[in-house]
This record gives sequence, C-alpha cells and structure tokens, in this order.
Amino acid sequence: MTVNRIEEVSSSKVKVYIDEEFAFALYKGELRKYGIKEEKELTEAAYREITGEVLPKRAKLRCMNLLQKKDYTRKQLADKLKKSFYPEELIEEALSYVESFHYVDDVRYVRDYLVYHGGSKSKKSIAHTMLQRGISPDDFEKAYDLWTEEGNTQDEDAQIEALLQKKHFCKEEADRKELQRMYGFLARKGFESEKIYRALFR
Repeated sequence: MTVNRIEEVSSSKVKVYIDEEFAFALYKGELRKYGIKEEKELTEAAYREITGEVLPKRAKLRCMNLLQKKDYTRKQLADKLKKSFYPEELIEEALSYVESFHYVDDVRYVRDYLVYHGGSKSKKSIAHTMLQRGISPDDFEKAYDLWTEEGNTQDEDAQIEALLQKKHFCKEEADRKELQRMYGFLARKGFESEKIYRALFR
C-alpha cells in the first residue's frame, strides 16, 4: 500500500492518504515512528498496528475523556470523533465500547434532561431539542414514558402563565398586535395552539 499524500490539519496532526483514499489521521511524531512518507510503501504490520491498536485505543480514550466532563448523546460523540478524522469503523467501535458500559445511553440522557427542564419547557420543544442532538423519536418517547412513570407531569398551562408573567404581559391591556406577537412567541416554544389561545383570549 502506497502513501500518496500527507495533509497537514494542525501544527501537530496530519491526514494520511493511502492508494488515493483517506486512511487515517496521525500525530507528526507517529509519521517518523512508522516511517510514513509520501510515495513510500507502508508495511502491512505498521498499518495493522495503527488501525488495529493505536487508533481504536485513542478513539475510546477520546470518548472517555469527553464523558468525564459532561454527558453526550451517541451522535454528539460521533460528531466529535469525526471532527478528529477517525474512520467510520473506528468511530462505531469506540461508541460500542462506551455503550457497553452504559457510559452513553440516549434514553438516560433524555430522562435527565427532562428532570431539569420538563417543568419549564413544552414536550414538543424538548423533543425538537433532542432530535437536534441526534436522539431518535423512539428513544425520546421511551425516556418520556419513564419520566412520567416516576410521577412527573408537565403542566403546560402553568408553563405558559409563567412565561407570560416573566414577560410582564397583561392580556387585558394588550392590543391585537401584542397578542399576535405573544401567540407567535409561545407557538415557537412548542405549546399547543389550544392552550395558547386559552391563555391569551379567554
């Protein structure tokens, strides 16, 4: 296998292309260690060590270090590894590794989010946020069911009233334009039209 191109991506890291295709990213010191140079052959032994030992271990450690600081969804971790130029198969291997220890659990991630935000945000708004973070609709519903089974509920009427108070909004004094503006604000928060109408016009 021939190294066709070595592309610098930072002061310490490069992307290596083998047989005209991107293969992996390494630190510059590792180029010297494995004797990697453009238009030179890469030995099978070096390739196996890099892709079978060095990079898988590094990807797993990268996930573990990220998770020590805060929780991530599976997709968020995958995106982090992609930005570091890990090949797709190594990303999957690293994610499967941390999932096997339940360090990454999308259902738990949503449930924890609901604990902190379920009382102040609409279900629709939370579902949209979770979708943006790579949570599947099925996992969201599983987490929502778990959360409600624990005795939690969402009083969206109360949430709307709290937002109106926070905005110092008085419907009795508001004109048509102000009512329309507030309706749009609450709709963007994910509240149902019927509940918004009840809060503003009844």
